[in-house]
Amino acid sequence: MTRVAAVDCGTNSIRLLVADVDPATGELTDLERRMTIVRLGQGVDRTGRLAPEALERTFAACREYAAVIEKHGAERVRFVATSASRDAENREEFVRGVVDILGVEPEVISGDQEAEFSFTGATKELTGGTAGTGGTGFAKPYLVVDIGGGSTEFVVGGDRVSAARSVDIGCVRMTERHLVVDGAVTDPPTEERIRAMRADIEAALDLAEQAVPLREARTLVGLAGSVTTVSAIAQDLPAYDSEAIHHSRVTRDRVREVTERLLRSTHAERAAIGSLHPGRVDVIGAGALVLLAIMERVDAQEVVVSEHDILDGIAHYAASEAR
Repeated sequence: MTRVAAVDCGTNSIRLLVADVDPATGELTDLERRMTIVRLGQGVDRTGRLAPEALERTFAACREYAAVIEKHGAERVRFVATSASRDAENREEFVRGVVDILGVEPEVISGDQEAEFSFTGATKELTGGTAGTGGTGFAKPYLVVDIGGGSTEFVVGGDRVSAARSVDIGCVRMTERHLVVDGAVTDPPTEERIRAMRADIEAALDLAEQAVPLREARTLVGLAGSVTTVSAIAQDLPAYDSEAIHHSRVTRDRVREVTERLLRSTHAERAAIGSLHPGRVDVIGAGALVLLAIMERVDAQEVVVSEHDILDGIAHYAASEAR
């Protein structure tokens, strides 16, 4: 076994996975998973810079993660930073802070690299075959969709990636661009604002479709917090339950119902949903709308929800490099 630590620092959250990876089978055994909402991308779409308070929230989480990594004695640590730090003018300040705390330099990866890691993490354990035969066969090719805070990655492939594209329609970016008025999220948003957000998402899907044959995929796999939270709400879970969410299948009609509910609700009504993390209360409506628009674009009748995503992909690559 190779013991590795993987850190995924996105626009909305920073996550840690410490795991043992079997070099023969590629099987990944979790030792510890953590997620902290830090909103690193706060204001980046507007200012082009990482805010001081966002950096400090992120560095505080890194200090906690450093202690966990040391406790488990990981042989290799790989830290990947995605959309917010890619876009920021002062990203070197972020890099220096991470190096000081964790002793590794964050890799500010491209959207294509992000897509490859996500695809590997999401599909490593899927059994390819004919969908619906025994409940474990997922027809290839897969379309893996990773809806993050700042961007969404689209990856099509079977045993490996055949095409990928990243576009700027994450849940935080869409919320800040369309649903914030005078510094606060509209509660609930007007139909005009929702239409404008939907038009923005559709334009981004046009860009994605220029590079990725979205409609050729036979199984849609959805990743990251917006998708897993929609699954939790769709299942009426009283609290977030990873086991119930992982590889759940949510129909397009149910995604539409959840999306409409979230976009019609107030902050207080969303905050009362037991399975919704407090850090996602303001951005989940936008994230759900991104998912719905994708399903309608590719005519997917359901989405297969995966708890395994870019974080697991980072761990697999870290293990291969450690050997």
